[in-house]
Amino acid sequence: MLWTVTLGLWGLSRQGSVWRDEAATWQVAQRSTADICRMLENVDVVHGCYYLLMHALFECFGASTTTLRVPSVLAMAVAAGCVAVIGHRLAGVWVGSAAGLALGLLPAVQFYLQEGRPYACVAAGAGMSTLLLVSALQRRVRGLHWAAYGTTVVLMGLLNWLSLMILPAHLATLLWCRARRDVLTRWTAASAAAVVCVLPLIVFSRGQSAQVSWIPPLTWHMLIGPAVLLAIGGVGALLDRPQPGRISVAAVGLPLLAVPQIGLLALSLVQPLFLDRYVLYSLLGLALLIGAVIGAAARAVGARSRSASKWILPAVVAVAMAALMPQSLAKRSPESRVDDVVAITSDVRRTKETGNAVLFLPSARRDTRSVSPDAFVGLRDVALAESPVKSATLKGVEASPERIRAAMLLQERILLVTDAPSVARPVTGERDRMKASVLKRYFRLVADEQVRGRRLAVYERLESAPLPSGRHS
Repeated sequence: MLWTVTLGLWGLSRQGSVWRDEAATWQVAQRSTADICRMLENVDVVHGCYYLLMHALFECFGASTTTLRVPSVLAMAVAAGCVAVIGHRLAGVWVGSAAGLALGLLPAVQFYLQEGRPYACVAAGAGMSTLLLVSALQRRVRGLHWAAYGTTVVLMGLLNWLSLMILPAHLATLLWCRARRDVLTRWTAASAAAVVCVLPLIVFSRGQSAQVSWIPPLTWHMLIGPAVLLAIGGVGALLDRPQPGRISVAAVGLPLLAVPQIGLLALSLVQPLFLDRYVLYSLLGLALLIGAVIGAAARAVGARSRSASKWILPAVVAVAMAALMPQSLAKRSPESRVDDVVAITSDVRRTKETGNAVLFLPSARRDTRSVSPDAFVGLRDVALAESPVKSATLKGVEASPERIRAAMLLQERILLVTDAPSVARPVTGERDRMKASVLKRYFRLVADEQVRGRRLAVYERLESAPLPSGRHS
């Protein structure tokens, strides 16, 4: 746990950068509880519990990148601790230690370890629920134990209902280990209760499925990553020398790794949903199986030299750290994310003049203003009809295309906040097409700054540009 916390605190602020996903957490967490609940009726209900948690933390500790990300660091440390305990119980101290240390070094874990989103918290729930399952398989437990298991799964589901795929993974473990009938019965009851508790969220969130419409359909190259992970996990399972009917690292780790990955791939055939962060918790299984590989190496060396076997784990960790150092540094840089919401705010402060207008293209880029409102003081958002808070949305409600056009033609100078060309998507939507068309036809570009995936373009009105009907110079 200390190892994972150290990795998490290393470069935590990423030079003060905040990218678009974290910006959603940042702006929502600063709203009142009532405003958050109103917003969840329209958007992001799947993250509602996480937003309320972050709201409480922002109220207690203030809005900062530290408050935003430390919960993920601590949650992943809990996950690492659970992995270490599971490995220790099933295969000894070397496997447990290796598995716990390996988790924090996995590149995907290092990425989301410092992310102001709920995926590390889900991983913590996966670790705790799996540890509770292992305890139930190893000894007789009371009903309170299964209540704790069900509650943990419910919390995971409320943070991200795709995490319920851990239940078939645990079922595979129970069947592999030929669990006692009473264990299967109590697990079934706890799991069913958890699903029933999360089901309303699943049903309600289906009405907001347009939020994930940007996820691309499944392609063959998307299978490469899961295939590599499963291959590594398969090697670890073989080296663990599992036996049918016996609880082992392979019996716990392989289903935990494979079932969520394969399950998400299967769901993506129906609706595109394949994003690695949705099944980040499956990497706990990979870490367990990596621990089994290192444990097997320690046993092989120990057969010849017991003293030499003690150096296997430190040597592997040192080599892994050195090999992954370029990736580790890259993931802690502002450039590791697709954009930085606050990167251009200094340019906005320097460039703006009293009475200038500001436009956001697409409207989702208004997150820059939501996170750094002080930078936009004195600027008029000419496209906005209702603010994000008032409209109970993330990006606000904009006026009709005709009103946006009329408002733009009344401006002498417009600051445009948009995506840098390297990450920009084609302009879609009638309002955004209108913004781009009016700027191109009636304004000239006088300044252009691009920083970390965001662009600030300054436009001045051409003398030949017409005024809206009813207006005269």
